[in-house]
This record gives sequence, structure tokens and C-alpha cells, in this order.
Amino acid sequence: MSVVVIGLNHRTMPLDLFERMTVDGARLPKALHDLASREHLGEVVVLSTCNRTEVYAVAERFHGAYQDIRNFLSELAFVPADEFGDHLYVHYDREAIRHLFSVAAGGDSAVLGEAEIVGQVRTAWGWAQDELVAGPVLNLLFRHAIETGKRARTETGIARGTASVSHAAVEMAAERLGTLVGRRVLILGAGEMAEGMATALQDAGVADVLVANRTWRKARALADRVGGHAVRLSDLPSELSEIDLLLTSTGAQVPVVEHDDFAPVVEERAGRPLLIVDIAVPRDVDPGVASLPHVTLLDINDLRRFAQAGIERRAHELAAVEVIIRDELERFLTASSARSASPLVGALHRRAEALRLAELERFRTRLDGLDDRQRDAVEALTKGILAKVLHQPTVMLKEQAGTPTGERLAEALRQLYGLDDL
Repeated sequence: MSVVVIGLNHRTMPLDLFERMTVDGARLPKALHDLASREHLGEVVVLSTCNRTEVYAVAERFHGAYQDIRNFLSELAFVPADEFGDHLYVHYDREAIRHLFSVAAGGDSAVLGEAEIVGQVRTAWGWAQDELVAGPVLNLLFRHAIETGKRARTETGIARGTASVSHAAVEMAAERLGTLVGRRVLILGAGEMAEGMATALQDAGVADVLVANRTWRKARALADRVGGHAVRLSDLPSELSEIDLLLTSTGAQVPVVEHDDFAPVVEERAGRPLLIVDIAVPRDVDPGVASLPHVTLLDINDLRRFAQAGIERRAHELAAVEVIIRDELERFLTASSARSASPLVGALHRRAEALRLAELERFRTRLDGLDDRQRDAVEALTKGILAKVLHQPTVMLKEQAGTPTGERLAEALRQLYGLDDL
């Protein structure tokens, strides 16, 4: 069996196509079961963020798994596979593992070292566990990936400075406006990204922070945490006419702000400029809004270009992160190989113990005259001999697991001891 990852990200696919292939929390359980039910896929985890949509799977046959995942993405987005097939990237076994470790370490993000990604990896794995589609292989892999991400952040400076998408969005807005001091800002959304932007605004000297969300309770809770004010969605048009900056990041699958709805707001503003930073994927704001007068609309593509400067500033940290990734990759492969040998080792020990007990039973009548102390001595002696005989084969199987030598040793033991079912 192989571990494969097939996906697309901010570098491989145009935004208008990419946003159709995101999988939000509401659709994730169904998507996981859909994938797990396909012929060539075993365990599965789906990692879908504003930067990537990736399917990690345990596959019996690589080409069959590729077709299954490609068909899934086609059905998800209602797009023929031929229209996006060239944008997919594919990794398997060692390279798939290395890719996930790099993702968790923040080395594959638009904002290098972004803080949110470790939590997103953990959440994706948690969904798969809850839906019972992640098993021993992916559980071990994702647990190790999270450890790798933590090491990268504690042992290197990759997360130093602006290392989150939400904080980068606020910095980009400040650069465009010259300053955020005294500005009135409205945040649309109340999730993790929205909270990150609200937190970043606390130190920017803004005059007022407004929070609007579909769920009033969440809007009020976030506003209270940052000393702002909650706004009901029904009051959004009047509030939009008074702000300087709109920051958006909701989980909506369709635009929350449409061109036709926004046109009256622009008239009401009477020529006052408005900056909109939409970092949601799919986008919250209809791209057509950018054509309205005095409106500047920036999206996740603009943020990625802005973040490139941060990548250049922290690029020297990538070498240290790569060392950690290589170290953790080898550690994982060693642990995984030893784990793969465990069933055969266990079967060998059980078969040997069965033979020991059978021999003791065969000589039971000759041992009837022994007292308890002597019986204990016989038990200890036979177990000790067995342990010494099995020690070297056990060590060799674990050390050589996953290598051609290990396969030859395993096959020899299966034949010698009749372990053909493993």
C-alpha cells in the first residue's frame, strides 16, 4: 500500500477555478465518505484551506487512486477533469510524506511559516477521525506532521514577524491606505481568519472595529473580545457607507457582497474611497464590485503577491526547516517500517509460544512429580530459551523492514513457520 497526496494550491491553479474546489466544514463529512467508498482508496484525509485543497489517501493501486481522486474533484466542482488535470500535483510514499511535513511546517504557504496551518492540519485529521475514515497509517502520519510543524516554529525563525494570512491582510491594507490610525473598519465573518484580522487591528490605532456575521452571537462575541461593536447583517448597507476598510473572510460558498447590492452603497458614499480586502476562498465579494468608482478590491491573489516580501525576508530560515523535515521524515519512516513488521513479529512469537506450550503438554505426565518451585523453574527456562532464539530474528525484521532484505527475511519466516496469512 502507498500513501498518496493529490491536490491543487495557490501556485498551480487560477483563483476562479480553485475556489470551486474548496471543501468547507459543512461538506467535509460527505466528501470524506465519498472518497473512502471509492474502489482504490482506503484511509483518507482532506485538507482544504484558502491556499490548498489536498486529498491524502492510502491506496492499493496508484493509478486507480489517481483516477478516483480526480473524479471526486471533478464531481465536487462540476468541472470536467480535462479542464484542471494539468493543474494537479501528485506525490506518493516518501515524497507525499515529505510534502505534508513541509505543509505543516509552513514552508508551502503563501505566507511563509503561517501560524494557522498547524491548526488546519489538525482539524482536517480530526474530521477524518470523527468520520472513521483515517486509520493507523494516516493517524501515525498526521500525528508526526503536527510534531514537525511545532518543531519548525520553536527551533527556527520561520514564524518570526508576519506569519499569518490574517495579519498579512491587515498589513497589506495599512500599506494601501498609508495608515490605519483613525480608520473605521468592518470585518465580515467571525471565524479563525476574521478573529486573526480583528486581533491585528487592535495594535493598528483604528478608530472603530465593527464585526458582522451570519450568526449574531458569534459576531458579538468577537466584537467583545477586541473592544469593537457587532453589526447585524440587515444593517450592513448603512454601515458600509460609513467605513474606510472592509475585511472579509466568511465560509460562504457564494458571494456575500454582490455588485448590484453594492452599487447603492457607493452612491451613498459620495466619492469617499473604500478599500476591500477579501481573503475568503471562495470569495465573499463579487469581483464585479472592483469596477465601481472609488472602490479598490484586493483578494487572496493580491495578498500572495504582498506576502512574497515576507518570504524573501525569512527565506534563509527555510534551510533550517528543511533539516528538521529531513530529520522527521527519516524518524517517521523508521517508526513506520518497524510498525509494518509488528504483525509478522507478533505472529512469529505467538507461533513459537504455541509450540512451547505444546511441548510442555506433551511432557506433562513426566513433569507431574515436580513441586511448584520446580515447575516455575521449567517455565522460566523454556521461556528464556525461546526469547533468546527469537531475539535476533525480531531485531533483524524490525531493522530491515521496508527494504529488500527485510522482504526476503519476512518471506522466509512466513514459509518456515507457516505464517502465510501475513
